[in-house]
Amino acid sequence: MQKKTVGLILASVGPFLWGSSGTVAQHLFNTTAIDPMWLVSVRMLVSGILLIGYGLITKAPVWTVFHSARATGKLVAFSLLGMASVQLTYFMAISTGNAATAAILQFLSPVIIIIYLALIHFKWPSKIDVISVVSAILGTILIVTEGRLDSLALPAVAVAWGLLAAVGAAVYTLMPTKLLRTYGSIPIVGWSMLIGGGIVSVVTQAWQHWPRLTSGQWGEVGFVIIFGTMLAYLFFLQSLEAILPTTASVLGAIEPLAATVLSVLFLKVSFNVFGILGAVLIVGVTFLQFMAAKDAMMSS
Repeated sequence: MQKKTVGLILASVGPFLWGSSGTVAQHLFNTTAIDPMWLVSVRMLVSGILLIGYGLITKAPVWTVFHSARATGKLVAFSLLGMASVQLTYFMAISTGNAATAAILQFLSPVIIIIYLALIHFKWPSKIDVISVVSAILGTILIVTEGRLDSLALPAVAVAWGLLAAVGAAVYTLMPTKLLRTYGSIPIVGWSMLIGGGIVSVVTQAWQHWPRLTSGQWGEVGFVIIFGTMLAYLFFLQSLEAILPTTASVLGAIEPLAATVLSVLFLKVSFNVFGILGAVLIVGVTFLQFMAAKDAMMSS
């Protein structure tokens, strides 16, 4: 029971740190000329180094994945298409819109997974999946229009990046399952961050975009890297040793909740009743999927 309690706490703290780091990142984008691509590359590189270092200290098999050329290729592909894509799209959604809506739109990923699996298996979704899809579509319409169907409450580019972040999150969820089962979460997440961060740095030439920041602003960058990335991932992954993944996924709803509350409190982001209803409909999909998974486990 004590182990489960610790697992629940870790699974709650991880998403809270993700959500709060998005709000901190938004403050940086609002008050400085910091390049989102630069922040993503540094965030991934430093967090990757720290996670691999943690793996070495805890004697995790961090090098084993490189013993297989096929596994190495899959790791590099995931680093670019999964890890880097979800980080880049999410931070671009924040920089062009705000942290709250970016986190909420990213939570459309379960619906994208439902549609993808239905298409590749040529199987009509279950009743609960259809309800989830309809709920998410209605929620998205409400949050991006706030009830005014003739206009957008957000810039179109922010909506586009938010939807791409949801696609990236879906790829991030589906792509590494075999790698995670075979080699463990710390090595795969750590190396994918390090490799993805390296690729982003080279492509964007991040070293040419080094920002001029105050000590307080560097502290915010440090929070995004250490607390919002390295510790958030570490806490969430460690929670899976004590609680079910379905339970952890439900607690992941704390991320958009934290981003929304903190954005409203500190960054003066506002939602009308339609926007709030839209957020509830989108985040509620996670709870619908949790109940469906729970029923399936009980019936089996």
